[in-house]
Amino acid sequence: MQVDTAIIGAGAAGMMCAAHARGRILLVDHARAPGEKIRISGGGRCNFTNLHADAGAFISGNPHFAKSALARYTQWDFIDLVDRHRIAWHEKTLGQLFCDTSAKQIIAMLRGLMQQNGVDLRLQSTAHDIERTADGFSFALSQDGRRTTVRARTLVICTGGKSIPKMGATGMAYEVAAQFGLKVTQTRPALVPFTFAKERFAGLAGVSTQARVTAGGQSFEEALLFTHRGLSGPAVLQASSYWRDGEEISVNLSPDHDLYAALREKRTRTGRRNLTTVLAEHLPARLVEHLARKTDLTGNLADQSDAKLRDMTQALGHWTMAPTGTEGYRTAEVTLGGIDTDELSAKTMETNKVPGLFFIGEAVDVTGWLGGYNFQWAWSSAMAAARALSR
Repeated sequence: MQVDTAIIGAGAAGMMCAAHARGRILLVDHARAPGEKIRISGGGRCNFTNLHADAGAFISGNPHFAKSALARYTQWDFIDLVDRHRIAWHEKTLGQLFCDTSAKQIIAMLRGLMQQNGVDLRLQSTAHDIERTADGFSFALSQDGRRTTVRARTLVICTGGKSIPKMGATGMAYEVAAQFGLKVTQTRPALVPFTFAKERFAGLAGVSTQARVTAGGQSFEEALLFTHRGLSGPAVLQASSYWRDGEEISVNLSPDHDLYAALREKRTRTGRRNLTTVLAEHLPARLVEHLARKTDLTGNLADQSDAKLRDMTQALGHWTMAPTGTEGYRTAEVTLGGIDTDELSAKTMETNKVPGLFFIGEAVDVTGWLGGYNFQWAWSSAMAAARALSR
């Protein structure tokens, strides 16, 4: 089989690239259906981009690398694409955009664009034994027990990272990079819940509250969720990308109001009320009960001095703890790290050492915040490669 471009990985980046690159395009994936991470994302409604997507919301060994691709194919470009296909959407918190109906609409849109572009989509197929040839690349394609040799002028690798292995995630992109002598940065799970020893928060499982969570010098103020194994919720997932093994995190349980001033004011008016009863007006009752067992929260509000109220509220605003780890790639939404950006052209995503070889999407050392940023990187990096492939 002879093609102009072979794309390995039919996720968000692979489908987007295949839909827009010119020439004879072969798209290969070992899954039964393309875009499986799109399908399950956003509770089945796909948080397909973010209104605030820019390079500042991405983690990379080179914080400037993502600027080029993000500037040349923006969130507004993808929104326009969605609008042209009459997919209704809405904004949730912090600029996050979701389909009104189903994530399957995004997949259908991309499949339609690929069909119009004449893409040869091969599912339940495995690419292996990749080699460099005089005029491009060759690899073996195994499908339904049959083996075909594919020859391609250019090769795009977009097999993602290691996150959510039950969806078919593998380390193939890193293996291909190593084969061609390309550097890969250290990888680890990101946007992932924290775990704690001895089911520390098991009694609070299901309790959610607004909080500011800080790790590695970065703070995020969103919902925090207690689980049987530890902590989750948007604020925790965001902070996990900046956390390193052995470090502490800090949780502020009253990020949006002055709890000390509120308690002092209530002490003047309703001092006979129990301290825990009053705290339960500001924090979930089960959380207050948990804290009361760990610290001295006894007595009426009138019994609390200014100094005690200040110490207590400062502790609630700076609750430090050391996770034992995270839930790992099993539940991580993305993989942090990947193909070293020093190996790639920021404009085209082509490797510097191996002309004709491209890496896009999650496989690259560019990781976005929670909230549609990683999908935008998939669209933007895919379009950077597609435009280069179409020259």
